[in-house]
Amino acid sequence: MVAKVEWHAGELFPRVGFIVTNLSWHAKTVVRFYNKRGTAENWIKEGKQAVNWTRLSCHEFKDNEVRLQLFALAYNLGNFLRRLALPRRVKHWSLTTLREKLIKIGAKIVRHARYVFFQMAEVAVPRELFAAILERIVRLRPLMDTG
Repeated sequence: MVAKVEWHAGELFPRVGFIVTNLSWHAKTVVRFYNKRGTAENWIKEGKQAVNWTRLSCHEFKDNEVRLQLFALAYNLGNFLRRLALPRRVKHWSLTTLREKLIKIGAKIVRHARYVFFQMAEVAVPRELFAAILERIVRLRPLMDTG
């Protein structure tokens, strides 16, 4: 965590903020990096709305720390899915849309002999789109097997 202190003209006291990061850089380098983040403010706003990561309602600091890390993991997994697995026609989906249409959808799993079927309501995503997303995820596998 890095404390960021900003002095503004006409203000008696500085504005103090905190940057929570896992970067192991010098504090000035971290602040410079985060000051140049451009669209990251929009991503932060999206994270607040999509995964509710500002909802840290536990009584213990450690519990809230774990909860925030889980929210960050969910956000990163959503972005991973959006950037690497979504077909071009739906790459613009927000994380909220992604969550509502793909992740929070109930499905019935049906097993037959050698096949497993997901029975989903097609109001969420059409079968062809879901198949295209699964195919893109499968194609990522060789990237992970080379490790």
